[in-house]
Amino acid sequence: MFTNISRTIKFAFNNFSRNKGISIATIFVLVVAIMLVTSLFFFRGITNYLTTELKNKIDITAYFIENASEEDILNVKEELLKISPNIKSIEYISKEKAYAIFSEKYQDSEVLQRALLEVGDNPFLPSLNIITNGDPAEYQEISNTLETSVFSSLIHKIDFYQKKDTIEKVYSITSNINRFGIIAGIILIIISILVVLNTVKLAIDSSKDEISTMKIVGASDWFVRGPFIAEGIIYGLIAFLFCILFSGIFAYLFSAKVSVILPGFNMFNYFLNNFWLFVLIQLIFGVGVGVVSSLVVVKKYLDI
Repeated sequence: MFTNISRTIKFAFNNFSRNKGISIATIFVLVVAIMLVTSLFFFRGITNYLTTELKNKIDITAYFIENASEEDILNVKEELLKISPNIKSIEYISKEKAYAIFSEKYQDSEVLQRALLEVGDNPFLPSLNIITNGDPAEYQEISNTLETSVFSSLIHKIDFYQKKDTIEKVYSITSNINRFGIIAGIILIIISILVVLNTVKLAIDSSKDEISTMKIVGASDWFVRGPFIAEGIIYGLIAFLFCILFSGIFAYLFSAKVSVILPGFNMFNYFLNNFWLFVLIQLIFGVGVGVVSSLVVVKKYLDI
């Protein structure tokens, strides 16, 4: 068994070194294919960050009556968290905090600052600011819950219906971004596999006489396939080593440029945080496509 394995590996390296030009071309195509797949995961990181940011920009606010106590409002908060598991965050904003936020936000507006002074008393109501996973149905459910629960007597107003169109538009945008990513990913992977398959075919075509000779002398199908499977593994491993290096360099060089467009997203940190996922994806795709392509092409000659 060990003799067959060592012989198979030896044949694979002989084929690899004998056809250097084709081997380099095959590795190059595999590198391009792996980098295309890798770019999808960088794109996934960017789109996930973008959609999360968009979803965090939308919320609904439940305003309570002026004399509602803080204890009652916090009870409502706790009940909502129990009833609605899709809630990402609920922030209690007191009258005083609402006044401070408004004053700071519009400190440069003389008209609004003067209006506050003329009102005299704090005109703001205590409220709960609610953020979910972004689905309009989730916000609708929370709004309905607040309007029909035992706490409805404490509620002054819920601004869901004023924000409903905006929430639906943002949810539609984020859904379309995710859908586009999936479709683009499938197309790129299919194209990559087809290109690699045809390149590996060129590499194995140069050994078709050798395959015929091995079959004539009685070699088993798996003995014939062995060297080419090993060769596919070699292609995949070498391509993987180049790709993981290129990925790190690419993420480092473009990190600052991406951060200008998406402040808060660091591409290099994303690469480091998901390093082993990138390793797994590139290794499995590179070696997997190399091996499967070799099996498919060799089968053509075995069937002759």
